[in-house]
Parts: sequence; C-alpha cells; structure tokens
Amino acid sequence: MADEQSQVPDGTAVRVALWRAMHVQVDSPPHVIEDEIGLQLAAPEEGWRRRPDMDPRGTSPFRAAIVARARFIEDLVVEQAGHGVAQHVVLGAGLDTFAQRRPDIAARLRVFEIDQPATQAWKRQRLIELGYGIPDWLRLVPVDFEAGGDWWEQLSDAGFDPGRPAVVVCAGVTMYLTKDANAATLRRLAGLSPGSTLTMTFMLPTDLVDDADRPALEATKPQAQAAGTPFISFYTPQEMLALARDAGFKDAHHVPGAALAVRYFAERPDGLRPSSGEDLLVATT
Repeated sequence: MADEQSQVPDGTAVRVALWRAMHVQVDSPPHVIEDEIGLQLAAPEEGWRRRPDMDPRGTSPFRAAIVARARFIEDLVVEQAGHGVAQHVVLGAGLDTFAQRRPDIAARLRVFEIDQPATQAWKRQRLIELGYGIPDWLRLVPVDFEAGGDWWEQLSDAGFDPGRPAVVVCAGVTMYLTKDANAATLRRLAGLSPGSTLTMTFMLPTDLVDDADRPALEATKPQAQAAGTPFISFYTPQEMLALARDAGFKDAHHVPGAALAVRYFAERPDGLRPSSGEDLLVATT
C-alpha cells in the first residue's frame, strides 16, 4: 500500500490520485479527464472507496475541482507542445501521470518531475513494477526541500536547458508554502527563457469562497493540520497577479475556478460541478 511502502507519497497526493480515478468510476461520461493510472500507482487497500474522504456524493465538488484543474493544465501543456515548447516541468509532481497517459505528447518533450527524494524513489519503483518504466525523456528529479535543497540546481543537473522555453506546472502546492517561499519560486521562474509559461494554482481567502462551499473548505483545514500539511498561504486574485508581475513575468492572468466549471462541466445531466476556493495563475515570460 502506498503509505506502507516507505511512508510515501503523502496522503494528499494519494487522495488526489484516487479522486481522479473515482471520476472515471462513479461519474457519468463524458469524463473531464480519464486517469486510473494514479490508482494503480497508489495501490490502496481493498475497500478504499469506503473511506470517508472517498464518499461519492460528499466529495463530488472536490473531485470535480481536481479533474478540472488537471484537464486545464493538460490542455495547456498540449497547446504549448504544439507551439514547439519542448520542456515540461512539474513542481511537486506527486502522482502526476501525464507522462504515462499521454506518451504521444510527452515523448516529444523532456518531462521533469520534481518532488521529495523518498517520493521519487517510490514512484520510480512503482513505474517499473507496473511496466511503464522510465523512458529517457522522463526525468524524476529528487529535491530535499526540508534540507534546503536547491530545486533549480537539481533541475539543471537533470538536463533542463534554461536557454530554451518551458511550460511549468505547480498545482496544489502554494497553500502549503509560506508567501516568501512562493514569491521566491515565482522570481526564479520569471527568469525562464522568453516564451515560457507557468500555470500555478492558489487558494482563495475564505471570504472569497462561495457560501455553499465555505463550510466544506473550513472543515478541511483542521484535517490538513492534523496530517502535517497545514494550509499556510491564501491569495486574492489581485495579490497573485501582483506577485507574478513583481517577480518579473511579462504577462499574467487569472483563471477563476468558475471559468473551468463553464468550460468543462456545462450542461452535464448529473449536475457535477467543481467547488470554488482554488483558482489558477497563468504567467508568461
């Protein structure tokens, strides 16, 4: 089981992977994204769908939000690859499965997945065990953030070319980091080669969350604290845009979660809709 094998990856990464699989298993088609590979990687215990955090009805807005952001990010990566961008970086990769699900696109890129050393060792082993292997174009980059590891240096050592454009993804990470750490990451990424694109998710302050979603969001905060991954940083869209522009990005725009609801969930007969609370920044150099 994932948490029994070296205690990695963390519970949040596993939960995201399981929700993505549940979307395929319990929600009506058309599916926003089809991803059961994360479930294969996590190999949860039998009966995992009976976990409280997997309740099909109670967690449906969160599940929808997770698949919405995954689809948006994937569409962006595919678009940038079509424009000739040949490097894709995933910060805090966890159980990201783009490389396994979309080898038609990923094999045209050099994909760099950055995460903690234990997580990367575990993922490498699981990909080999499941027969996916580690193709030459996929680089699992271990960075010990807790020991002050320099992810930029490790990325370069893994073959990243700072002189060529890249599409960089940072999803589900900023809320766990201090605002100083997020600002430092943005400053580093603003120095990417011209033509690079960053997409980054961020959590909204409680007062900007829809009234219907606010109780559920508040309920997750003590759970995150208890799991050792407390929510630290929240941003208004204006704050995040200012942060990106101050960091040096040439252009930055805000993608509301509501826009993803319209794009990917319009006219669904089952009424599945993503919760509010998480928006996206898209910035270019």
